[in-house]
Amino acid sequence: MRYAAPKGTKDILPAQSGLWQANEYLFLHIAATYGYREIRTPIFEKTELFARGLGDATDVVQKEMFTFMDRGERSLTLRPELTAGVVRAYLEHSLSGEGPLCKLAYLGPAFRQERPQAGRYQQFTQYGVESFGSHDPSLDAEVIDLALAFIKTSGLNQVKLLLNSIGCAECRPLYRQALLKAVGERARELCPTCQDRLVRNPMRVLDCKSPVCQSVLAGVPSTTDHLCTACSEHFQMVQRRLYELGIEYTLTPRLVRGLDYYTNTVFEAVAGGIGAQDAILGGGRYNGLIEVCGGPGTPGVGFAGGMERLFLALAAGGDASQTSAGPSVFLVSLGDEAKTAAFRMAHELRQSGLATEMDYLNRSLKAQMREADRQGAKAAVIIGEEELGRGTATVRWLEGKHQAEVEIAQVTAYLTDRLQGEKIGTIGVV
Repeated sequence: MRYAAPKGTKDILPAQSGLWQANEYLFLHIAATYGYREIRTPIFEKTELFARGLGDATDVVQKEMFTFMDRGERSLTLRPELTAGVVRAYLEHSLSGEGPLCKLAYLGPAFRQERPQAGRYQQFTQYGVESFGSHDPSLDAEVIDLALAFIKTSGLNQVKLLLNSIGCAECRPLYRQALLKAVGERARELCPTCQDRLVRNPMRVLDCKSPVCQSVLAGVPSTTDHLCTACSEHFQMVQRRLYELGIEYTLTPRLVRGLDYYTNTVFEAVAGGIGAQDAILGGGRYNGLIEVCGGPGTPGVGFAGGMERLFLALAAGGDASQTSAGPSVFLVSLGDEAKTAAFRMAHELRQSGLATEMDYLNRSLKAQMREADRQGAKAAVIIGEEELGRGTATVRWLEGKHQAEVEIAQVTAYLTDRLQGEKIGTIGVV
């Protein structure tokens, strides 16, 4: 019997892993330049954390979580997103004690029982940042700037920023009343999901993609028309900061995001050519989330995106390379003594930071050279009986087809010097 990966999951094969490694490194590197330090949280948490943090009326909590009971009859859930776990860790480890502003970045797998489609999986890789401790609208703009810096540096240039404000706990009830009044008797025309949302969380109906629901909502007021003075001033300053950074955006009155913890600023970055799931990342401010999770009232702002969705957009734009980096050096050996020398040399080269491969199939010189070419090596080091007799090795540069004879004891230093950008752990590695 042959097995296949579970529905809604996928294998990352060696040919694609280089793309993943490059973008994971790129994200954490860019986040660090903005002062965001990496945090790693458990893949599963207590179910209550997500029910309280995300909102029990959200689609994620109601329909999409992988929940199970452990042997102690405790309800646990594979994380459907990472923000709630980061908030829990922030509170549990009193990270607020390290300074008034805590800036964290994360990257890891998340799980949702959704219908698989292009750019949407039941296991996916989420990346993002969270900043706790400041209500300054400049921080909202910084988070947006970081998000766009990452996706544009990854190679995705045709991105549109959607922006809105959904107010706070003080002004949002007034908007809900205006929304319910505007929908009025046409509420019965809404889809069953939106009719339920209209009772639990009316603003969530704005997020529905159904053409029928969109026609019902055509004349409803915008959230920004009902902001209190403080929220309006906050949103105006966010826009001013984006203008100062030269970041273009589109005001999108129906943008509300899918989780209940958002307040004030919400945003999405969308890309064309990838179907209905066109949001590359999204985020906003959530000034009540830490309080909901058992902490003191603490403002927060952040964003999250999915790597799979990003790669789908990159592929649609022709910018995503699917080739994983091969070895920098391939050792070609002929004969038992030469193979012993090559084995020792491979160890030395790897210890110096150079990705190195050698032949283990006792192939001919010609076949080994073909393999070095196939793997994309920069240099082939040839060791045979004649070379051993002279105490040298032939270093052949495969792109330029030129070569040099180097003393065996100096090969590692010679290659390390000429392949500095190829060393593992440097920016040159993709």
